[in-house]
Amino acid sequence: MRNLNREVLCVILGGGAGSRLYPLTARRSKPAVPLAGKYRLIDIPISNCLNSGYNRIFVLTQFNSASLNRHIKNCYHFDAFGQGFVDILAAEQTPTNKDWFQGTADAVRQVMTRLDEYDYNYVLILSGDQLYQMDLAAFMQQHLEKESELTIATIPVVAEDATGFGIMKVNQENEIEKFTEKPSADVLNDWTSDVPERYATEKKHFLASMGIYLFKKETLKQLFALNPSEVDFGKGIIPFAINKFYKVHSYAYEGYWEDIGTIRSFFEANLELAMPLPRFNLYDAHNPVFTRSRMLSPSKLLGTSCTHVLIGDGCIINAQEITQSVIGIRSRIGKGSVVRRVVMMGMDMYENYDDVLSQKIIPMGIGENCHIENAILDINCRIGNNVVVRGGTHLQDMETETYSVVDGIIVLKKSVVIPAGSRIGDV
Repeated sequence: MRNLNREVLCVILGGGAGSRLYPLTARRSKPAVPLAGKYRLIDIPISNCLNSGYNRIFVLTQFNSASLNRHIKNCYHFDAFGQGFVDILAAEQTPTNKDWFQGTADAVRQVMTRLDEYDYNYVLILSGDQLYQMDLAAFMQQHLEKESELTIATIPVVAEDATGFGIMKVNQENEIEKFTEKPSADVLNDWTSDVPERYATEKKHFLASMGIYLFKKETLKQLFALNPSEVDFGKGIIPFAINKFYKVHSYAYEGYWEDIGTIRSFFEANLELAMPLPRFNLYDAHNPVFTRSRMLSPSKLLGTSCTHVLIGDGCIINAQEITQSVIGIRSRIGKGSVVRRVVMMGMDMYENYDDVLSQKIIPMGIGENCHIENAILDINCRIGNNVVVRGGTHLQDMETETYSVVDGIIVLKKSVVIPAGSRIGDV
């Protein structure tokens, strides 16, 4: 009996500089950005692969990759009797190539010699910075049924979003007839597609590429050979495949999907996870999200009023109020503090109790009688007592040594110290 799981190699793209997620990407790659209080973004595509039965996974890294490498090393261990793995393939110079990864296609092209050390027939390529739950086995099943050479996962989007994606025209057989990368607004009318009624009522008339591709091995190698100078799938490889009449199909995905590409999208996606019924289900028994097991103590809340809050492990919280927020692992929040619409990433370690009691340092976490609102607190922030951090639309984008303002959201940088009595964004 054919075991398709043994025929697939998964390749997760670690991303470039991630400038739109700055300052969260100042010291880490996009897939290493913390998510939902205890995870990293990279855990999402890896979990989708594992839940679908695919356990031979490579993560391609290049930019600010140390924390991502460390997370994968500490998290994904398989038993000695299986053949599964999650391995890092870092950009490397070789006798035949002196360049780093130049784009999505170039990254995969450069690691093909590493992939060929394994037995496989299909290459499943995913992005490392998206939030979704997909049955990739069903994705493969359609690929086989259509006898496709390339299948692209697609999702309907509105016109305002269409200009930021690869958009395609698809016929009734799910064949992709035309593809354009990030079309301008003045040509969008030529790129509408027939979509299910529920998407049409939401004005989602455009089929966007999700950046998830399934190639036959021979097809991928042939496309690379015919396009030696093309560095991106969306701009070069995919349009060429369609124009040269390769069998390219769309896989219509109808679930929740969010491209975590900006500070605003990251902020809102996290806060939604704290709501009663978020579109992304962290509590799905059949599709768990895997991450590093840290063996932390339970979180402790002491007289705090909480409304729509997601709290990671090992926290000690004395706050007066926390509303619609995500509180990361090991977080500490002092007495009388109010936290509203905040993504607090937590702490890498606990501090020595004697050092905290000595008051010679500002402890990691949020001090007493603080008001933090519309903000992201990166890991290991030290916020003194009586501090006000208040983001909002009244603020203009700006950059300082200790924080950034992006789209009205105040982002405190990793490990910064905010002295007692400070006021940021408060008017």
